[in-house]
Amino acid sequence: MDITLQYFDGCPNWEIADERLMVIAAEHSDVVVTRQRVDTADEAERVGFHGSPSILIDGVDMFADPSTPVEWACRRYMTPKGPAGAPTIEQLRAALPVGRVPED
Repeated sequence: MDITLQYFDGCPNWEIADERLMVIAAEHSDVVVTRQRVDTADEAERVGFHGSPSILIDGVDMFADPSTPVEWACRRYMTPKGPAGAPTIEQLRAALPVGRVPED
């Protein structure tokens, strides 16, 4: 499974998301995490970037809904504790395809 972390330099939250994705990758030997830096608003439009950090699982932004704009900006996620700059580790685990459990 491929997970892509889209971000831009200067976003204070992409590194938190990256740390959480490294936990997911350690739990699943078949997960490959790549980072995609988005440098301009034009590039954001071209790649369908929904803000930094964006997390794509096999090319799909699992946290975007139809109202999530394409923009070169920091992104907010609704977590159990309120708005945050990155999804929780539990939200990331829940976004994995159905039937995935951490390996022992």
